Amino acid sequence: MTAFTVDGAYSGFSVDDIDAAREFYGTTLGLDVETNPMGFLDLRLSSGGSILVYSKPNHEPASFTILNFPVDDIDAAVDELISRGVQTKIYDDADFPSDDRGIVRGSGGPDIAWFRDPAGNVLAVMQA
Repeated sequence: MTAFTVDGAYSGFSVDDIDAAREFYGTTLGLDVETNPMGFLDLRLSSGGSILVYSKPNHEPASFTILNFPVDDIDAAVDELISRGVQTKIYDDADFPSDDRGIVRGSGGPDIAWFRDPAGNVLAVMQA
């Protein structure tokens, strides 16, 4: 028997500017963002869960993908991100060969494009 369950579990990550994060996740990405009583952000998921985004003065951007967004059409998703001012070609082709919009195709996994939030954290859209 374990004292831990997955019911109510959630993930979280830090940013250096909570207002910039609210604007990016809410307006740029169009996610459902709520400010909780502590002044942190809750990214509300359609599944009912949430992801905590908290401000941290000595924030260091995650060098790994902290959040993946499965999409039905990666080309349309990347085009929309670019139209909203998001840079989707963040890696050198020597590391991840990609097209001119940053989409990595046929690498043994799903087609994927990485981008960063205003705090420098790495996010991705990937073909579902």
